[in-house]
Amino acid sequence: MNFCSHCGNSVRIAVPEGDNRPRHICDSCGTIHYQNPRIIAGCLPVYEDKVLLCKRAIEPRLGYWTLPAGFMENGESTEQAALRETYEEAFAEVEIQSLYTVTSILHVNQVQMFYLAHMPKPKFSASSESLEVALFSEDEIPWDDLAFQTIRNALEFYFEDRRQGEFPLRHVELSANRRKP
Repeated sequence: MNFCSHCGNSVRIAVPEGDNRPRHICDSCGTIHYQNPRIIAGCLPVYEDKVLLCKRAIEPRLGYWTLPAGFMENGESTEQAALRETYEEAFAEVEIQSLYTVTSILHVNQVQMFYLAHMPKPKFSASSESLEVALFSEDEIPWDDLAFQTIRNALEFYFEDRRQGEFPLRHVELSANRRKP
């Protein structure tokens, strides 16, 4: 950030009085610009013994498989965002069961939240954001073509938890170099 979105003047980076982190500060109008993590919400849709995946039609990771998810919009809850993104990316209607994974992705300032969701009907199709949408059993998952580590984690947790018969809330912390469950 080079300029204040409030008054248009230049900003500088400094630790404001009473704070402990560097922020963008506008000396002209006094505005402190806080930059906070972005929230991504999505679903892990399940129909019978299969999960729904979307092949990305957009960057990043164009052509790789993912769970339906995207940035939360102002004025919606994380559940509403997850349902909206599932419909936007796969034209699938699902019923949310529970929050399933929360991943703090430190190196890109994101928090990703996936809800475990039931698909009442195997009704879905590709959208402008997906090249392809399909149901996969565990042995059919395109493991080498998954878009993100968070997707791999959620799917591995799901199939492991399904074998155990319990689906606890999972929290993972990812940095550029490692995964910390």
